[in-house]
Amino acid sequence: MRQNAYAVLSTLILGVALSATCQAADKKTLKAAVDVQESTEKAAAASQKKIDSVADQADRMLTEYKLTMRQYDALKGYNDQVARIVKAQNEELSTIDQQLLEIDTTNQGVIPLMGRMVDTLDKFVALDVPFLPDERSKRIEELKILLDRADVTVSEKYRRIMEAYQVEMEYGRTIEAYTAELAVGGIKRAVDFLRIGRMALMYQTLDNKETAVWDNDERAWQVLPEEYRKPAMLGLRIARKQAPPDLIKLPVPAPQGGGSVAGGGTPRATAPEKAQ
Repeated sequence: MRQNAYAVLSTLILGVALSATCQAADKKTLKAAVDVQESTEKAAAASQKKIDSVADQADRMLTEYKLTMRQYDALKGYNDQVARIVKAQNEELSTIDQQLLEIDTTNQGVIPLMGRMVDTLDKFVALDVPFLPDERSKRIEELKILLDRADVTVSEKYRRIMEAYQVEMEYGRTIEAYTAELAVGGIKRAVDFLRIGRMALMYQTLDNKETAVWDNDERAWQVLPEEYRKPAMLGLRIARKQAPPDLIKLPVPAPQGGGSVAGGGTPRATAPEKAQ
């Protein structure tokens, strides 16, 4: 009996020892499993972090790629436009080079022509009715100086000459009144001038006592009779826009040759002239 009891006790002790051993083994297994799980979770977290980083990097790279493509498209369009501009400029330069060659040839004829135009204008003014002599002479002198200036283009010189011709043309279809000094018989005095186109140039003294007309054939002033005093006064008022346009009787050159105006006598021809 005692042996059996020992056997049972030994069995129980062995069972307990085995149970403790199993429990210890289970704890180690559980701990190992937990460690593996933790390691797996950490590895998974690290992997996920790497995946997120790679995804973010891929998104950035995609965004940069799209931005780069847009910049490429913009630069390509700009480069294509610049290329077209450069091509057009090269074509224009070729045209300009050809024009410069033509200009050199043209200048050989234009520059002497402009000189002749100024000389012709000078002679015309000298032979014309002598109104605004200082202004017109100054304009021609300025043109002569302009022709010799190297800092002024040929086109600008030509424009100024044509402008002077245009001014002279305008004188032929306008009416004008102005006050200036006139030397007659060596005596200077201020008088009122009345110009009607180039048909008539008259003056009247400021006291309205003397009225005269320019005789371009004789190149001299001819004093008019008293009957022209009031028409001349009215003409001056019309030219100064102090009176409305009206018909006035003034001496004008005849369309054909005739005698000159005698001092204080009858003019060569008279006609009613409507001041414009």
